[in-house]
Amino acid sequence: MIQRIQTLYLLILTALMAVTIFAPLAWFAGEMGEFRLYSFSLQSLDGSVSQSTAYMGILLVLACLLPLVTIFLYKRRLLQIRLCVVEMVLLIGATAMEGIYYFLSSRIFSDMAFHTQGFKPAIALPLVGLLFAFLAARAIFHDELLVRDADRIR
Repeated sequence: MIQRIQTLYLLILTALMAVTIFAPLAWFAGEMGEFRLYSFSLQSLDGSVSQSTAYMGILLVLACLLPLVTIFLYKRRLLQIRLCVVEMVLLIGATAMEGIYYFLSSRIFSDMAFHTQGFKPAIALPLVGLLFAFLAARAIFHDELLVRDADRIR
């Protein structure tokens, strides 16, 4: 199980999504103070919640747990490929949700005379995870082809 390259890809994907869940995704500053966008909320620096982003957080938690479950289904390679495709869809959805919540959060500050905003590096991790999900699906498919060729020779 661990000796397969797709297991490493899926473990890296799980780690990337775990970082995305706990790290700040963006920051906003204005007359009201500085705020950070996390996966479950828009928070000020003192920790008070200004806006809930629970839907994005739930999507990121699912995107974190699915590759971990996929690793242990190593005897069912076709199901693993399907779960990798589902993971890719979840990651695309998580990226879209990040963009939507970034836009909605920036609208709060757009009425102020002075405001700045920016991205944190963690906001791009679902896109990097998309690459690892694709590589894992491709490696699982190559394993399936090897098993089918070995069965044909017998």
